[in-house]
Amino acid sequence: MHFHIITLFPEVLKPYLSTSIMGRAQEGGFVNFHIYNLADYSVKNTRRSDDRPYGGFPGTILAPEPLYNLITEIETKEEKQIYKVFLTPRGKTLTQDILENFSLWEEQDLIIICGHYEGIDQRIIDLFNIEEISIGEYVLSSGELSSLVFIDGVVRLIPGVISSESLVEESYSKALGGKKEYPHYTRPEVFQGLRVPEELVSGNHKRIEEWKKKHIGD
Repeated sequence: MHFHIITLFPEVLKPYLSTSIMGRAQEGGFVNFHIYNLADYSVKNTRRSDDRPYGGFPGTILAPEPLYNLITEIETKEEKQIYKVFLTPRGKTLTQDILENFSLWEEQDLIIICGHYEGIDQRIIDLFNIEEISIGEYVLSSGELSSLVFIDGVVRLIPGVISSESLVEESYSKALGGKKEYPHYTRPEVFQGLRVPEELVSGNHKRIEEWKKKHIGD
């Protein structure tokens, strides 16, 4: 899968995407991260990609020309139209089902727009039929953070990136009926006076399964 990520702050994205699971996914050939600096496509070589909104509203928004030019260049280079996602509080709420659907994406290419300031010009969303997705009912100062949440959630589910056993029983998975995962414990058996539940150290698989079912969704 190829992620074409449009951002004003490439330095925010690069360390995370080259580390841990994201880094191993790219090294293993499961994904490629292509990062584009929107400032390189600013009008009149000012490196400014935002402007004041019509209507006298506060703040600034990302202007249409740089985004239009960059998206068009990406699609021209790839010789196809590419599905586009914009992470914004105005979008539909991100769920595990949405992440799973994208992880099996047959088109193998996604353009991710990292918003900033007050967002992007609505005409870009309309012209390119961009899907708007929200990671929750709150606002962040950086679209890079929300984009990384989305990308991480998708990449870790791509078959082969993480062992399938690790993905079967986790929060919101189908195996758990979409509920939250049960608590986890490791050695030592007693820590700071708190003991691991007796069922989990009993060696009795039936009791362990009963304990898990009882605590799913806690």
